[in-house]
Amino acid sequence: GQLAESGGGLVQPGGSLRLSCEASGLTLDDYAIAWFRLAPGKEREWVSCISRYDGSTYYADSVKGRFTISRDNAKRTIYLEMSSLEPDDTAVYYCWRANNHWGQGIQVTVSS
Repeated sequence: GQLAESGGGLVQPGGSLRLSCEASGLTLDDYAIAWFRLAPGKEREWVSCISRYDGSTYYADSVKGRFTISRDNAKRTIYLEMSSLEPDDTAVYYCWRANNHWGQGIQVTVSS
């Protein structure tokens, strides 16, 4: 199975983007899912996740209040709504599903 991200690109500070991650050959039901990011010169950072148990959502302090994670099991898609974007949000974003399934990553650049 595979995960494929889309929706990245260049956005001005204060702008918004929605990332999507579509699963093929995989189901999302009953699995924890998450988003990570990797910025140049920095370590991989966990951004957000959804619990497999009760659907609770969790966020890194750096994105809390600005990002929203969601899932559509019927569409086998994970979303990350990002608003009030800052230059420090510039990174390659990866979706993840439990049992070590990763997307190929997608670039998000926040710059004027």
